[in-house]
Amino acid sequence: MLVLFTDFGLCGPYVGQMKAVLYRAAPTVPVVDLFVDAPAFQPRAAAYLLAAYALEFEPGTVFLCVVDPGVGDPERRAAAVKVDGRWFVGPDNGLFNVVARRGREVEWWDIVWRPARLSNTFHGRDVFAPVAARLARGESVPGQRCAPSERVRSDWPAELYEVVYIDHYGNALTGVRAEAVPTAQTLVLGKWRLARAATFSSVAVGTGFWYENANGLVEIAVNQGRAERDLGIALGDGINFA
Repeated sequence: MLVLFTDFGLCGPYVGQMKAVLYRAAPTVPVVDLFVDAPAFQPRAAAYLLAAYALEFEPGTVFLCVVDPGVGDPERRAAAVKVDGRWFVGPDNGLFNVVARRGREVEWWDIVWRPARLSNTFHGRDVFAPVAARLARGESVPGQRCAPSERVRSDWPAELYEVVYIDHYGNALTGVRAEAVPTAQTLVLGKWRLARAATFSSVAVGTGFWYENANGLVEIAVNQGRAERDLGIALGDGINFA
């Protein structure tokens, strides 16, 4: 299948235009919307989110990923990366850094193909979607292979101790895997100190807590409330554990 991961949002033509390319070029391949509201203009934060959620999909899946504040910059490369059998297509701006660092088998290509009609500001439609469709059809990457060590950034932390996403319910996802945190530790966020709970019903209504979400990340919530409102959380807020 083809999986979309973008910061485009639900409004406007952007997701629809990319899907039109995919359906035209690979009409038998299912297209799944994973995120349309990844952290806008923040490939670093989005990278930790992508790495956690990609694991739910089988090898052979092609991820079309666009969080691309540098679109049109000639210094920003286009990439196709194969990690443990899954493909990732999008800008080489760090978006695939975390998934590649955590992978066992990693192959990296610089996409050199360009269409006859190439806009300056929508490479998601003009470059990345056509290449993703090719890979979904089982074709080769139109690019040059390079060593992953030449592209993967080794200076990024293994876990990102920041809020990287706020969901529909106001829950705050972080870039930290819960397996990296001892169960008994308290999460510190500004003036708040939050204990760990297994489920929402484990705490009283209106109580804030942290837990391991369904994709293995540390997530902050308020039972039947909104963590971003009730605890004053914003994207990029730092967290600690004590």
